[in-house]
Amino acid sequence: MSKQSIAYVAVDKVALHFDKEYSYIVPPALREAIHVGTRVAVPFGGGNRKRQGLVLSLVESEPQGELKPVAELIDQTPILSGEMLSLVMYLKQHTLCTYYEAVHLVLPAGLNMAFSVTYAISSGCDINSLQLSGERLEIVSCLLKQKKPMSEKKLFAAAGINERSAALKGLVAEGVIIKQQEAARRTKDERVLMVRLSPAAEGEFGRLSEKQSRVVELLEQFGSASVKEVFYYTEAAKSTLDVMCKRGITEYFEREVLRTPYAAQAAENAPPPDLSEAQQAVYEGLRQLCTGDHPEAALLFGITGSGKTHIFLKLIADELEKGRQAIMLVPEIALTPQMLQRFHAVFGSKVAVLHSGLSLGERLDEYKRIRSGEACIAVGTRSAVFAPFENLGLIIIDEEQEHTYKSESAPRYHAREVAKFRCAQHRALLLMASATPSIETFYHAKTGRYKLFELTERFGEAVLPQVVVVNMGDEAAAGNTGAISSPLAQEIEQNLIKGEQTILFINRRGYHTLVTCAECGEVLTCPNCSIALTYHRANDRMMCHYCGYVHTPEHKCSHCGSEHIKQLGLGTQKVEDQLAELFPEARVLRMDADTTLAKYSYDEYLSRFARGEYDILVGTQMVAKGLDFENVSLVGVLSADRFLYTTDFRGLERSFSLLTQVVGRSGRGTKRGRAYIQTYTPEHEIIELSARQDYREFYEGELLCRKNLLYPPFCSFCVIGFSGENEGQTLLAANELLKLLQGLVKNEYEDVPLKVFGPCPSSVLKVANKYRYRLIIKCRDDRRTRMLLQQLLCEYGRLPYAKTVSAFIDLNYDGPV
Repeated sequence: MSKQSIAYVAVDKVALHFDKEYSYIVPPALREAIHVGTRVAVPFGGGNRKRQGLVLSLVESEPQGELKPVAELIDQTPILSGEMLSLVMYLKQHTLCTYYEAVHLVLPAGLNMAFSVTYAISSGCDINSLQLSGERLEIVSCLLKQKKPMSEKKLFAAAGINERSAALKGLVAEGVIIKQQEAARRTKDERVLMVRLSPAAEGEFGRLSEKQSRVVELLEQFGSASVKEVFYYTEAAKSTLDVMCKRGITEYFEREVLRTPYAAQAAENAPPPDLSEAQQAVYEGLRQLCTGDHPEAALLFGITGSGKTHIFLKLIADELEKGRQAIMLVPEIALTPQMLQRFHAVFGSKVAVLHSGLSLGERLDEYKRIRSGEACIAVGTRSAVFAPFENLGLIIIDEEQEHTYKSESAPRYHAREVAKFRCAQHRALLLMASATPSIETFYHAKTGRYKLFELTERFGEAVLPQVVVVNMGDEAAAGNTGAISSPLAQEIEQNLIKGEQTILFINRRGYHTLVTCAECGEVLTCPNCSIALTYHRANDRMMCHYCGYVHTPEHKCSHCGSEHIKQLGLGTQKVEDQLAELFPEARVLRMDADTTLAKYSYDEYLSRFARGEYDILVGTQMVAKGLDFENVSLVGVLSADRFLYTTDFRGLERSFSLLTQVVGRSGRGTKRGRAYIQTYTPEHEIIELSARQDYREFYEGELLCRKNLLYPPFCSFCVIGFSGENEGQTLLAANELLKLLQGLVKNEYEDVPLKVFGPCPSSVLKVANKYRYRLIIKCRDDRRTRMLLQQLLCEYGRLPYAKTVSAFIDLNYDGPV
């Protein structure tokens, strides 16, 4: 008996406990075309509906019973390379996701396929000879009116039926109606209509009008042109081109045009900047790491303004000379414009951009530029770590400590861990950089796991700013209850006089952050989330920053009827108003999630601030790190205390990092910088350490605390989260999973050390009408632990609770405990 070609396929939209490699027969017609890494459409489930799948392996074997055949091939060539397939496997094992959740992560969203079901009257069917009535008649009538295939959704709505309709199934079975399922890409390629001289004309065009002659001259000179270009240069109309095509003089064709979002900036080629003596020493050491034939990891620990980007540019230039590629990661979209300006100045169109602020089409086309080799550097946020380079030499993670490198939705990966995997595959260098590295990263650098390089001085003539801590308790006692302290206001006034710029940081958007009743203490909260509503003066609405709920402000307490409503707290909008009162002539720019909704708004605002069109920039975290403006000589932190008291075990680390980074925005040029930190607790250790910019003392104290409490880097935190509409059922499901965990550890995984806490409510109990509970586990992130957790989730998925309460696992969790 002849052997069969079997494809092992990862199938889309499969629950974790059903996720595996499904086997399908490869039809003879597809045997030559199908390859590992190509996507296919396969029949799945009892109804055999088509689903998207990815071929993980192909084997020749003896017949294996009644396997379903692959329905069609989606890609003509592999969409994933061998390394990217390995990355899919890595993500599945280390983030406990499904195969196809990992595939969706690795591929740009624009490449995703959507399957649509359509119905149409069979062309060979004589409708008049059928005896139709009731629901059958209604279905046929709807399709006859449409006169073309009708989507399933439209047919169900028009005929008042659903997928269980016996009448519809009968009509399909009898051949009266044709049911088809087709795959289409969600994002289309951008194409432009072109025109060229027809080879069939062989240069003999006959008699031409004046405009036709101009068209021929243009096409003889340039070979082809877009229709719009022909209109512009010859003044010919579309009708002229249509006539020429009919006569066989010209012909139309289409050409794909890549949507390159920053094409206008891509003017090259300035050389990489010259390095100082200290920078050159660090560069030489890092360059040496790039010359080996095995992967390396290094930390560049450099104070704010020390010129780390200069070293990045030199290292990347070296890799490009060797024919290799590089990825540059930044933590925020807001940091992309300035970084891109520097990269485009040196590398021009070799740079591709990947971040969520681009359209699906733009991201897809940047992906194509990378795959084709047109771009050999990818700059972007977390997702840029998946750029499909095939000869990586270097991955750089700037501000490596930032929490934005960790995904909060499935697959819950950390860009740093993915970068380690990719560098190992390519024998490349992973370079992490920060003035305030994470405790774990600095610990690994100090203990030799990573190579450590340091920059202890600012670049050029710049020096660290003078830092002043302002006691806001004293300000309140003196009668100043505003957002701006008197010392800071005086400094802002001086900056305005001297024509220098100021950055003010407050990490809350909106106007008031709390609305409460002065009589009974009732707080106006979101009905869908257990969180207080924030007042936004711009639209005079109360808003929830979790689910988007909007409410008209109330003038009476809904609980006791009192009219004594107090609005408390401080947001960016209120700060903007107070600045207008204090400095009416000042040009103030506010940057927060409300003002940067529009596409490229980050780029536009930061460019205008850099050109000096604004005197004061007030904003949230997006203005706190990575930005470099030579004319900024003053920085103010308006509400430092709110970072210091959280249940997050990284709270102090993040507070120190954020304050240090904000202070570092000042004095980066030739002007001496000043920074003012406003606080009600000036004696707090983190305030003092941030003012001194003393990372090493902070690290030593924090590491000792982590060791005593058995926190990372001395263990890993894992969180099992639960979410359901009924609070009681959600808590019950959490307890049932805990019992499953106890059973597995007792019977199969006695060798896996765990410390389990909970179940307990999440830091925000309810979000979007879903109650949230969690188990917190101290563990080792190793193969056995991951096997245990994977089996635990699969067994939970088979319980009745899983239908109403979803569960997920977040390994290497770094949030509140």
